[in-house]
Amino acid sequence: MRKPDFARVRRTLLLQGEPDYVPLFDSLDKQIKSAFMGRPVVSLKDEVDFAVAAGYDFVLFEIGLRPLWRSRALSGPEGAAKNPVLRVERARYSVINDVDNERAWANEGKGVITGGKEFEEFGWPTVSDFDFSVLTDVEKYLPAGMKVLVTMDGVYTPVWLLMGGESFYRALIQNPSFVTRMFERVGTMQMSLVEKIASYNTVGALRINDDIAYNSGTLVSPKHLRQYFFPWLHKVGDLCRRRDLPFIFHSDGNLTPVLDDIIAAGVRGLHPIQPNAMDIIATKKRVGDKLCLLGNIDMDIMTRGTEKDVAELVMKNLRNVAPGGGYLVGASNSVPEYIPLKNYNAMRETALKYGKYPISV
Repeated sequence: MRKPDFARVRRTLLLQGEPDYVPLFDSLDKQIKSAFMGRPVVSLKDEVDFAVAAGYDFVLFEIGLRPLWRSRALSGPEGAAKNPVLRVERARYSVINDVDNERAWANEGKGVITGGKEFEEFGWPTVSDFDFSVLTDVEKYLPAGMKVLVTMDGVYTPVWLLMGGESFYRALIQNPSFVTRMFERVGTMQMSLVEKIASYNTVGALRINDDIAYNSGTLVSPKHLRQYFFPWLHKVGDLCRRRDLPFIFHSDGNLTPVLDDIIAAGVRGLHPIQPNAMDIIATKKRVGDKLCLLGNIDMDIMTRGTEKDVAELVMKNLRNVAPGGGYLVGASNSVPEYIPLKNYNAMRETALKYGKYPISV
């Protein structure tokens, strides 16, 4: 077990050559963490204990709109009525236990805001509605060298979640002025959160989650992304640069058409390099001098493959992507509860065993 040292993550994200080891990067479902630890992971100390035991150099916390909306949706009829942005259904995905869980899903058709009246009447949250106490309370549990990595929503996804998928796509053509108004309102709110998060000394890096692509391209035209989305990503990048905070951007799908836009926005790390959408080796050759790459270990293989299959994927990336630095090992998304623990451990343990620089696998 190696000691946590966020300096190796920072060095890797900033493309400052090879650190001592290839760092790990993942966000994980609590069921996976609890199964790994052999006990429930519920407290801040539990979160830190897990991160240290599993070999991470940071502890990851999510702050933002979707956690807020999710908690309200799952708090029952009263909570959902306050902000019915997400709908609730029950589902069972876990390979850890046989318990049904309530899940919060997006409204694919019409959302809660499709016009001016709904816009004005919506209960827009402010910074005071979000709980940042974890960023100070966790400090007493962090071992020397460990930092917090905060993940939060971007702007594109909250806008379409609020409007509903179909309503949003129609409005891009039929009512662009309203789309502009939505991005301005959500973007302004999100920047206030980024400002607050960046003010905490425990925070070592920020990840913005905003899925703007699918397997073969961007969800909307790059033209629309450049009009509505990328100006806000630039604002985040500028703030992170001023605060000397490494900035990671997450989006599933094929981002090749907008890689240059992502780099220009000040993004330093790109996650998760979905393997059935992007070739990580080709991406490393194209932008490896400008972007650190994170993730890429195939979710299908992690879900349905063997431990050997997973280990081989990690070894391939250690051999072809890690040399020179600029790569963090992790899954090609999060690590949800349907990933077998043995396969998660195969990824993690292979990286820890063979990810020492200089790479010799």
